[in-house]
Amino acid sequence: MRAPLWAAMAAVLFTGSILAGDAAAAQRETRIPQAAVDAAGELRERALASDLGFKITESLTTEVGPRLAGSEADARAVAWAQAKFRELGFDKVWTEPVTFPKWQRRSEHAEVLGASAQPLRLTALGGSPGGTVEGEVVRFADLAALEAAPAGSLAGKIAFVDYVMQRAKDGAGYGPGGRVRGRGPSAAIRAGAAGFLMRSAGTDSHRMPHTGITRFDEGLTPVPSAALSAPDADQLARLTARGATRVRVALDCGWDGQATSYNVIGEIRGKGKPDEVVIIGGHLDSWDQGTGAIDDAAGVGLTMAAAKLIGQSKLRPARTVRVIAFANEEQGLYGGKAYADKHAADVRKHQIGAESDFGAGRIYAYSSSAPDYAQAADKQIADALAPLGIEHTPGKGGPGPDIGPFAAKGLAWARLAQDGSDYFDYHHTPDDTLDKIDPKALAQNVAAYAVFAYLAASADGDFGSAPKQVSPPEE
Repeated sequence: MRAPLWAAMAAVLFTGSILAGDAAAAQRETRIPQAAVDAAGELRERALASDLGFKITESLTTEVGPRLAGSEADARAVAWAQAKFRELGFDKVWTEPVTFPKWQRRSEHAEVLGASAQPLRLTALGGSPGGTVEGEVVRFADLAALEAAPAGSLAGKIAFVDYVMQRAKDGAGYGPGGRVRGRGPSAAIRAGAAGFLMRSAGTDSHRMPHTGITRFDEGLTPVPSAALSAPDADQLARLTARGATRVRVALDCGWDGQATSYNVIGEIRGKGKPDEVVIIGGHLDSWDQGTGAIDDAAGVGLTMAAAKLIGQSKLRPARTVRVIAFANEEQGLYGGKAYADKHAADVRKHQIGAESDFGAGRIYAYSSSAPDYAQAADKQIADALAPLGIEHTPGKGGPGPDIGPFAAKGLAWARLAQDGSDYFDYHHTPDDTLDKIDPKALAQNVAAYAVFAYLAASADGDFGSAPKQVSPPEE
């Protein structure tokens, strides 16, 4: 039986809409031109043979050293970054102000009192108030045990959380370890404690305590809070197992008004779409104990080097490669938040972003938030990274810390996962120094970031950046 005319017309219209939709989808599919893919191979080999990333990292750690946010050295680091971008020949260099509370460390001491009197090696947690406290130590195996302590049960005592952080290639053990540092002091105060001690959030056995920022819940009066080195935590655990143990902790540190530092930004301008950008970078500040080599001079050095090498390519990418040396990541992602707020209206102009803030170990995996229509380009990037020993791991990981606030506003992100097996041996300690960086591993990082940024900047189409509120997965 012949279909009515209206049905035939509807069928034609429906078929036409499908074909039009297919054509639109095909037109929208993001791909990378073969000429750019070929150029990326040459760029990869140049980067592997270059020591530029190491030279930049050496310059920052030697000429500036530790760079506590808001300090005089932090200001020198800002000046260093501007001068280095210009020395490297970046097309545009500027700063954007970032304001935050200023915390200072002056001195720290601790000792066991009584028959087993002896010194303890510790360091104040960032954000801790100063003061001297003395009291009996109460040991807790983990954060949950401390949080279960009844109110008032630790009156006049010092809480000690003896949680042992686990080593992992992807740094997964840092989550539980970091929560002890972030939530432990407030839990101790709610139980009535006069002070807080923790086994450092680290994986080493050296007598070097790990610092890091902590927070105090609103309405609580902060108490002196510090981290013990692993051997000192072991020693204190043995002493408390033998009976009541008294400790004196004396910290001279605390908040001191406001400070302003700067995100320092350099660009290698694109040839066809210079107002659209791929962002890469690391954070410029560090803690004050070591020279901030793996955390995060390496991230600044390798991304500066990657962009410089892109600028030397015969075939420049269409989009601009923007390198950001973020301010004050360590005490609360202040630089990343400031950048996200300032540039939120231009999120569509940001093709994709990636941050290096996990040391200088070899990159072993790549993933991104690319939507379905950009999967072909994402695989092209992954294929270009494969000769570096980098596996494509779709659906895994998340954005770097300073990229996170912008990713929450809709920025597309990529993850170039570094091997962090030994990262937490040195993280936030006096041992975070240049000798912990393998120049060949750092060159592999430079090559990976150069290939990623170059190809993303060369793509025909986008990677999904758009104004929206999302909850990106945590790195």
